[in-house]
Amino acid sequence: MQLAAERLAAKRPLEAADICRQSLTRFPDDAKLHYLLAFALAEAQQSDAAIDAYHQAIRLKPDFFQAYTNLGTLLSKQGRLDDAIQALSQAVRLQPEMAEMHVNLSNALRQSWKLDEAAAVANRAIALNPDLAEAHQSVGAALQSLGKFEEAIRASHDAIRLKPELAGAHLNVALAELVLGNLDRGWPEYEWRHKRSDILPQRSFPQPRWDGSRIDGKTILLYCEQGFGDAIHFIRYAPLVAGLGGRVILECPIPLLRLFRGYRGIERIVPVGEPLPNFDVQCALPSLPGLFGTTLQSIPAPIPYLTASAAMVESWRDRMKPSPDVRQIGLAWAGRPDNRNDRNRSIGLERFSPLGHQPGIHFHSLLPIRAANSPFPMSDWSDLLKDFAETAALLANLDLIISVDTAVAHLAGAMGKPVWLLLPFPPDWRWMLDRPDSPWYPTMKLFRQQTRGDWDGVIGRVAEKLKNAFLATDENQMHTDKKARI
Repeated sequence: MQLAAERLAAKRPLEAADICRQSLTRFPDDAKLHYLLAFALAEAQQSDAAIDAYHQAIRLKPDFFQAYTNLGTLLSKQGRLDDAIQALSQAVRLQPEMAEMHVNLSNALRQSWKLDEAAAVANRAIALNPDLAEAHQSVGAALQSLGKFEEAIRASHDAIRLKPELAGAHLNVALAELVLGNLDRGWPEYEWRHKRSDILPQRSFPQPRWDGSRIDGKTILLYCEQGFGDAIHFIRYAPLVAGLGGRVILECPIPLLRLFRGYRGIERIVPVGEPLPNFDVQCALPSLPGLFGTTLQSIPAPIPYLTASAAMVESWRDRMKPSPDVRQIGLAWAGRPDNRNDRNRSIGLERFSPLGHQPGIHFHSLLPIRAANSPFPMSDWSDLLKDFAETAALLANLDLIISVDTAVAHLAGAMGKPVWLLLPFPPDWRWMLDRPDSPWYPTMKLFRQQTRGDWDGVIGRVAEKLKNAFLATDENQMHTDKKARI
């Protein structure tokens, strides 16, 4: 075991794992060897094999506290939250006085949206160790997920007071302040996301991060940092950056390449994965609102700021053959499943059945997912929506887009299309609270959950609004036609 530990210390986990396996041929019932093998495999990013090895260690030593702890942490990272909660609960039972174990369990409970229990477990950690900053951070995170933002901010500040460099607490403050509309307080704290490698892949550049000053004669790299929707949301700042005298290069994912090509202020676009040209300073797109001191009153929103190719729009019109008497509505019911918040924001397609079967309406799927199981007739364009340029051309031919909080909604809003956005509780920070509209996208109407998980109530209000909106339009048209005849 000593030799395996040395290999681990030297950052050579695969060699350590091989040594453990060799030792296990002689000592197959050594729980510590199985534990060390699991640890090495986890370090080597072989998570499934590591989980099996941890289980083997626990089978041989049922009170193996550290094995339960590491197993629970690994299961949490894989999203196997029920199994993680079970493992971490056992760790707490084995070491009930260890506050850190309560924090681990609280975090898993929160990820599983067992929020009241998560807050209670984190408060037990504080009772055991009032000076444990991570416990206060966990309380704040649970309160934030419960929509208790002012309390969440206080708890997060308690964590920061105890550990000023605790990035997660700073980020919790940022998200709470932003959702409350306190942008001036939120933007500086939002930069702490760069220190959370567990939620955001870190980029390392030798060039300095741009500080917002003039860049006359210099080249700046802007890069997409989070999801497609975030890139669409913040690309509006590129012309402002160019206006400070610099040459703007954008690195972006391939699905956005054609959509952003030729966008104002961007001199060159480089697909993610290709070599970058020389540049002087760099900045992630989501940092731009803070650098420009954006307030609710100064949001740059020259809607539309994204458009579809005229030729592609015409091609889609020919393909769709829309009838002038039928409203064409796009529907996006889910986001990317790898999004950390997808469990909260996406809706099963079957729950949209109240929207269907209304006369004079035809639905179009806006997702690269087959709509074969749709509860009502829907055109399925899955095979043709290869990138966001194609999606934009389809959106241009629609009368209305109904969407959950995903990139399609951002694109439709950026194009100035009518969008009805369906939001969970609590919502993402940019949609703030209570208001039925968005200062980021003036053509949006927001339909919010009144209580967490109540999608049926949201969809019911959307169905009623849909019926009334088009009924009013029909009556107005009938009145206009009657006057024309007179």
